[in-house]
Amino acid sequence: MSISQSLLPEFDQEMATTRKVVERVPANLDYKPHEKSMTMGQLMGHVVDMVGWTAPTVGGDYFDVNPPGGEPYKSKEFASAADAVKAFDEYAAAARKAIEGCSDADFMKQWELRSQGKALFAMPKIVCIRSFVMNHIIHHRGQLSVYLQLNNVPVPAIYGPSADEGSM
Repeated sequence: MSISQSLLPEFDQEMATTRKVVERVPANLDYKPHEKSMTMGQLMGHVVDMVGWTAPTVGGDYFDVNPPGGEPYKSKEFASAADAVKAFDEYAAAARKAIEGCSDADFMKQWELRSQGKALFAMPKIVCIRSFVMNHIIHHRGQLSVYLQLNNVPVPAIYGPSADEGSM
């Protein structure tokens, strides 16, 4: 079994779950549970934006968060959950296609995160997709599900039944 064949079922499951969380984000996008926290809108944007990192990571050799002479990276912000879901669907489709078409040899090629042209870290693309992209999405999706709970929005089932959906 190829790396892409082994990764795609997990990717599909995580993206379906992430989509359910994003689509439930209420209109209260300015909400934040603590002064150090991102707003709900920023967090939702970051989760969706990370899905968009997949295809360029698979297809490229690096990403510069603060390119020399360019604008520093900033997560997109969306006006509503509906806008975020639309972008999410586009990013997830492009990500799936990129993963599906990536050879094992390409997954093992080094990828770098850079700032001002200097490498912050380097790792094989598959490690980057699993940790820097997918695990990172899962982490922030968990935070977003807490935001939903704190706003009395039913949290969907993630890795098992959800008490909010009456299935526990």
